[in-house]
Amino acid sequence: MTTTERAPRRSRPQLSYRPKPGEIPTNPGVYRFRDTQGRVLYVGKAKNLRARLSNYFAPLHTLHERTRRMVTTATSVEWTVVATDVDSLQLEYQWIKEFDPPFNVRYRDDKSYPFMAVTLGDEAPRVMVTRNHRIAGAKYFGPYPKVWAVHDTIDLLIKVFPIRTCSDASYKKAMASGRPCFPGQIGRCGGPCSMKVTIDEHRAIVDDFVAFMAGGDQRFTREMTARMNEASAAMDYESAAMYRDKLQAIDAVLKRSALVLPADTDADLFGIAEDELAAAVQHFVVRGGRVRGVRATTIEKEIDISGADLVDQVLQRTYGDASAADIPRQVLVPELPDDADELEEWLRARRGKRVSLGVAQRGQKAELMKTATLNAQQALMLHKTRRTSDYVARTQALTDLQEAFGLEEAPLRIECYDVSHLGGTNVVASMVVFEDGLPRKDQYRSFKVENTTDDTDSLYQVLTRRLAYLDRPEEQDDAAEEGAAPRKRPRFAYPPQLLLVDGGAPQVAAAARALADAGHQEIALAGIAKRLEEVWLPGDDFPVILPRTSEALYLLQRLRDEAHRFAIRHQRSRRRRDIQTVLTEVPGLGEARIRALLRHFGSVSALKKATPEEITELPGVGPKLAAAIVDHLSDG
Repeated sequence: MTTTERAPRRSRPQLSYRPKPGEIPTNPGVYRFRDTQGRVLYVGKAKNLRARLSNYFAPLHTLHERTRRMVTTATSVEWTVVATDVDSLQLEYQWIKEFDPPFNVRYRDDKSYPFMAVTLGDEAPRVMVTRNHRIAGAKYFGPYPKVWAVHDTIDLLIKVFPIRTCSDASYKKAMASGRPCFPGQIGRCGGPCSMKVTIDEHRAIVDDFVAFMAGGDQRFTREMTARMNEASAAMDYESAAMYRDKLQAIDAVLKRSALVLPADTDADLFGIAEDELAAAVQHFVVRGGRVRGVRATTIEKEIDISGADLVDQVLQRTYGDASAADIPRQVLVPELPDDADELEEWLRARRGKRVSLGVAQRGQKAELMKTATLNAQQALMLHKTRRTSDYVARTQALTDLQEAFGLEEAPLRIECYDVSHLGGTNVVASMVVFEDGLPRKDQYRSFKVENTTDDTDSLYQVLTRRLAYLDRPEEQDDAAEEGAAPRKRPRFAYPPQLLLVDGGAPQVAAAARALADAGHQEIALAGIAKRLEEVWLPGDDFPVILPRTSEALYLLQRLRDEAHRFAIRHQRSRRRRDIQTVLTEVPGLGEARIRALLRHFGSVSALKKATPEEITELPGVGPKLAAAIVDHLSDG
């Protein structure tokens, strides 16, 4: 294993530390981006280091905004070459744990889940409810959604498998005095401390308990049924009634985890829902064909990451410190990561047996995956709305902004603006409105910007147009889209307490100029820069740094990201409308075929790159029409 560090260079101002062509090896390995203080910002792995790292040094405007923020924050990159892809997977996991890089995905378990634990390391193992997942020698089952669910399950199971439930202190006292422990006296403990079984006999019952919980329920059901029938045939009705009660207890436990897959299925299913900023994971633990536990996790994304890479990270975190017994025979995910073979090998080495990694495509497993994914979608929606729907959190956010910006009152109405363009063309801007910390989507606006490609000039134009309505509320809204019917907009007469722009000092300066020219300098102004989530105020030489976990920063990020989303959506709709207008000029091409073309190629850029032969693959499009489409698009 060799490590190479690329020191900063001054040959390229944008990314001065970019390695020279050929310096990066093509071997598998792990790379780290660092900042000026040497802090590790991001850790990643690659089968081919040169190919992967070249993606980060593409032209900055082509990078995802969060990836761009990471590479511009970094001042150096280093890489470590390893022998195999599996080694790179293991090293990546170790480094992420060691350095906790701020741009790697961040996990937050929804809660501290209760588990059922059997302390197999004890002389007389005990079954207990715990949230501590580090008891030496313990066997865990779950997690369970509620504590009462674990207690109910234990209450039912000790009727079938009477094992120890009393505390260690009670056990020691009972064994030393020869008197049963108190739970044993009332029939709640079946350990040696109850004076009813020996240590060896108790250990055998514990083994049956663990086997049942691990998925051997069918064997015990058959055995109990056979014993009940034998006792009944021998007219030993008391024993038959005892076995009947045990069967009823087993049935009650099994009904709590319905059979969803074949009885020999041991699998983990991961349902994942995500957007640009966050993801939610629902981990279904299936043992013996039954869902034995569900764990929910939310993930904060700090850099652009594909769904396949997200699966990779989730599996590393789930099984990185797992015991062999906690790794099932099969792991089902929404999509396979690029290093699926290496992950299988890694899991197999940790389990000591074969592990298959796959995608559930049909049948019962696919149906269960749909359920897990649906739960993940609901969890993601809850995660995104929980903080904004919390009145206390919203009030705290507005109060924090008031204090941070030195405002006389909390900014109850905030307007945020973002400018978006496509390679300097098709410039549009968006305005989103939050009132009392909640979005007012009925007041969102979009603007078309003419005769400029400069972000600051575009921002100045848009704000000048908007601020004019504060003095002329009775006039109709000419900021509406072209072709739309003019409407009265009395709500435009309400001034925001805070005007937020997407950007740093240059954007804030342009907005301040617009406010001054409009005579509305009473409106507070701030900008939030993507690079380090810095907040800039007009005229300040240094930014305001809000705590990363603060409600105020979370609110500003939501405003910024919502403005960006709305601007991108508006730009895409205009581009789609423009290309449809161009295509309608092609003789013989109607609306149905235009929709089919765009749906088939997926994007306008893909359609423009298509050859006549590729276009003729679409039903109803002949060679002559395909040639006409290509000629018309090339002329445009």
